[in-house]
Amino acid sequence: MLTVYYSFFEWNLLKPGSFKFAWLENYAALITNSSIRVAIWNTVLLTLCVIGISVVLGLAVAMLLNSDVFGKGFMRTLMIAPFLIMPTAGALVWKDTLLNPLFGLLPYLLTPFGLSRVDWVNQFPMVTVVAVEVWRWTPFMMLIILAGLQSQNPEVLEAARVDGASAFQAFRRITLPLARPFIELGALLGSLFVVQTYDSIFMLTYGGPGEDTTNIPFLLYLVAFQGYNIGQASAIGVVAVIMTTIVATFALRTLFSIFQIEARR
Repeated sequence: MLTVYYSFFEWNLLKPGSFKFAWLENYAALITNSSIRVAIWNTVLLTLCVIGISVVLGLAVAMLLNSDVFGKGFMRTLMIAPFLIMPTAGALVWKDTLLNPLFGLLPYLLTPFGLSRVDWVNQFPMVTVVAVEVWRWTPFMMLIILAGLQSQNPEVLEAARVDGASAFQAFRRITLPLARPFIELGALLGSLFVVQTYDSIFMLTYGGPGEDTTNIPFLLYLVAFQGYNIGQASAIGVVAVIMTTIVATFALRTLFSIFQIEARR
């Protein structure tokens, strides 16, 4: 409530006596300020790319682990590992160990292709952040989708094979509809966290170059702790909470629908 209260005031800690009622000026700035518009666009772009790619990869890995593949227990453990690593530590590993243009592993592997000196972080900042977040969130999607796949009755798939259905037809007509609620749940829950991405951006790009990777959480940090504009930062925070609440509402509705489906079985 205190954040909502401050969002209606103009207050900069670097300007003594600046605390005064500003009506809706801070919220109006969310529309007129180009930096805020860029941050909103970056947040939407980052969320859509990360969730979309993570869901596709998570579904593919879940399908693999749900089959009779050798060593799937060990593979499942390896897949979960990125989700258990602290975001800050993971971002540092990517930046200094994997992507460093001088001694990074990826430039070394790409040397035969003439890409040994590519500075991925500075030349392709958004792609780098998306790649790191996809690496982090694919295990999460895989776990949720795998739970849905394991609840599938194997006799249904066996009957489809006996009736002459191909693997693709069985996947499209049987497996995918069954896994759809779990895919939606994973996408919505993942969106709640990806929208709040801060650690990776801070450690990898610090919002740059320019404003190429500045999203809403990082802009909130810059406005509050670099510019000390408490009123503007509070307005940004209120809008961010509203956006997160909307996504959370859809996630809860999807979760309840899954419970109802399971209860009817």
